[in-house]
Amino acid sequence: MRMTSQSRSKRTPSNPGAPLGREEIAVSLAAALCPCEHVIAFWEGGAPSYGRLDEWSDIDLYVVVEDDWVEHAFRITEKCLRSLSPIKQKYVVQHPEGSGIFQAFYRLSRASEYLMIDLAILKMSAPDKYLEPEIHGPALFHFNKENQVRIPRLDRREHAKKVRAASKRLKERFELFNCFVQKEINRGNALEAADLYHRVVYGSLVDALRIKHSPMHHDFRTRYIHYELPRKVTARLQDLYFVGDVRDLQRKYDEASEWFREVAKTI
Repeated sequence: MRMTSQSRSKRTPSNPGAPLGREEIAVSLAAALCPCEHVIAFWEGGAPSYGRLDEWSDIDLYVVVEDDWVEHAFRITEKCLRSLSPIKQKYVVQHPEGSGIFQAFYRLSRASEYLMIDLAILKMSAPDKYLEPEIHGPALFHFNKENQVRIPRLDRREHAKKVRAASKRLKERFELFNCFVQKEINRGNALEAADLYHRVVYGSLVDALRIKHSPMHHDFRTRYIHYELPRKVTARLQDLYFVGDVRDLQRKYDEASEWFREVAKTI
């Protein structure tokens, strides 16, 4: 667990004419949130946690608050963001009731369109805070008051159980529905066939390969796939994704189906 030095949490002066950078956004938010006694911790995840930061990276931020202070934390956050830049767009993501997770995306007028802010405000009682380093990478804390937020130990036995259940369901789903692609090809319904190919056959193949090569991220679909699967595998997947015409679809459907069945025997 990393506690950030006091200097990092100090808000630096902003040049109104210059584009906002990720450091200025994160440090400004840390300075705004930390004084509130009901805000417990603030950290960054995503690309920096994996050492993959580039000019197209967004900024993934997490705030933990006492359970009744979620809305207050959003107000502090949005006031701070507006002091840096007009908020061009806000998009709220709904999470299941009881999860304790409240999420919104922000696009700022002064920031690159790629530098969206993905903000999750978590109740202290939330059972999942996206902190298992084996799954989410190491959390980069700006502050964690009295180390109240603890890094959980991954329950590998429970995770393996989830992977086995996902594998079983994946195989059953594939065997039941993959013929729908051939059905629509036979009918001459190219759009339906292509859509079903990508959703049922190709999607199942990707999930199976993730279970085989990257089980910690078995449900991440194509996210991080170029970093976590062998290059030969991703090259073949890339070829199977892009379909030229119905004849090409038939060939790739047959190949992807055969590949899935080969991988299914190993997971």
